[in-house]
Amino acid sequence: MYIFDLDGTITDTNGLWVEVDREFLARRGLANTPEYERVVSRSIYPIAAQFTKEYYRLPEAPEAIMAEWDSLARRHYQELAPLKPGAAEFLRQCRGEGRPMAVFTACRPTLCEVALKRFGLWDLFGHIVYAEEIGLEKRDPRCFVRLSRLLDAPPEQCTLFDDSPDNCATAAKAGMVAVGVYDAYYAARQEELKAVCSRYILSFEELLN
Repeated sequence: MYIFDLDGTITDTNGLWVEVDREFLARRGLANTPEYERVVSRSIYPIAAQFTKEYYRLPEAPEAIMAEWDSLARRHYQELAPLKPGAAEFLRQCRGEGRPMAVFTACRPTLCEVALKRFGLWDLFGHIVYAEEIGLEKRDPRCFVRLSRLLDAPPEQCTLFDDSPDNCATAAKAGMVAVGVYDAYYAARQEELKAVCSRYILSFEELLN
């Protein structure tokens, strides 16, 4: 089973979330901080929203915060954000080879669907799994154990493609093969990504036949 992350792996969308955070905070006269960015960048949506509420002592409920984030991000996913180089071609190549494929993402379901359908990729996947449904952050090894059960695929039969060093490390701990995919968002951590992965690629173009 080939399992693909979305943001920063299939789509070039990690950077837009930094902009979403900044715009959300600017509307309230607040400033982004390194601590805030570090926490929310690694968290699933509900946890990030709860943290945002508590960190900035906001009156809004986490659900309202998530809805505003969705609104800010939707146009990017629907119209602006590009695919990573070679991603569509590699996914179609895998489908042609008969490989079972899944998406496992911390992205919001509506935004993920918009992006994949926009590029004609939605139907290539047998499963679309959202981390918020599992209820664990992707850096938690239990998350990947639960994922393998949902996919009915033992971890040792799964290969994860992901740009995050944390996600690749936890997937490897769970028994999966991890393939690191370069993304500028994690540029400073590429040696760490290489160290925890069985393979590292700068783009999917390297895997095309």
